[in-house]
Amino acid sequence: MRIGLVIYGDLYQQTGGYLYDRKVVEYLQAQGDQVEILSLPWRNYIRHLTDNLSPDVYRTLGRQKLDILIEDELNHPSLAIVNHILSRRTSFPIISIVHHLRCNEANGSLIKWFYQIIERIFLSTLAGLICNSQATLRSVQALTMKEKLPAVIAYPGKDHLAGDINEIEIERRARQNADLHLLFLGNLIPRKGLHWLLAALSQLRDVPLRLDIVGDESRQPAYGQRLRRWVTQNALTERVQFWGAVDENTLQQLLRRAHILVLTSSYEGFGIAYLDGMRYGLVVIGSSQGGASELISEGVEGFLIEPGDVSVLRNHLLALHKDRARLAQMGMAARKRFDEHPTWAESAAKIRNFLVRLVQEGRDLG
Repeated sequence: MRIGLVIYGDLYQQTGGYLYDRKVVEYLQAQGDQVEILSLPWRNYIRHLTDNLSPDVYRTLGRQKLDILIEDELNHPSLAIVNHILSRRTSFPIISIVHHLRCNEANGSLIKWFYQIIERIFLSTLAGLICNSQATLRSVQALTMKEKLPAVIAYPGKDHLAGDINEIEIERRARQNADLHLLFLGNLIPRKGLHWLLAALSQLRDVPLRLDIVGDESRQPAYGQRLRRWVTQNALTERVQFWGAVDENTLQQLLRRAHILVLTSSYEGFGIAYLDGMRYGLVVIGSSQGGASELISEGVEGFLIEPGDVSVLRNHLLALHKDRARLAQMGMAARKRFDEHPTWAESAAKIRNFLVRLVQEGRDLG
């Protein structure tokens, strides 16, 4: 197949969404498909909307000789109107990879309403959906009021990190290490909820806790700087370390020594970081909003809490510190759940089968 993929910037950005896109592209190319990366420049949301008036965007997408065009839903502001015109001028189906909807992460009713309008226009142009979780598909269906749009749910794969751990190591780590080691893994943006975790730590001063914060600070530098100041002002510098973006070897070392991964985002379409923690037998405390419940069973591999519920987060951390047997048991359950999860190749194969079907149906209709 000849496949186009529309993204912002380059394919090797360090986010879960770009990792997903990258793994899909690698699989398609391994199957002999030709994948053309069609990159639009990163700008702010309002300037992205002006792409719908750009002749260059229409020319770039309209001249492609494709069997199917995939658009990362992140690009929706640039393509909401473009797609309406493009679909009338070209014969290939247009579909989208949806990691999560922008309107689901919005704070404030007015901005949420604005995002909903733009995303609804974009989604109405599509011939199909690739979703990373059932929650993501449900959110699209709720926004568009369309339940019959062809769709495939393909979970992010589990095997992008190397390294392993066994039950003996998980139990030894839980029982022998007096300090409770926490890991935050995600870009430093407000949606990821690091400020709530730091607030919980400030209420546990008598508990020997250590927090490693791993994630790119360049996306919203003011947020990261504000958190660093807060840590200093609240005398937490000896308990909290900011690592920034790290290489894979460093990440593996931090995962191996941690007990709990905490990522209580305001919304996660799925949360690849949860999988990374479970690979190393970490208990996972995740968000109740989004797709984490498809990976984490309450009280088994971890806990799901409402974003911003600092008291519940604090209580879970305190309870796990005191009950090391349960910490070990839940860590082993997390590793077992990881073992059951599909690989990237298995998920990408589902996507490719879906693409083949849509292309064939389009040819039959044509």
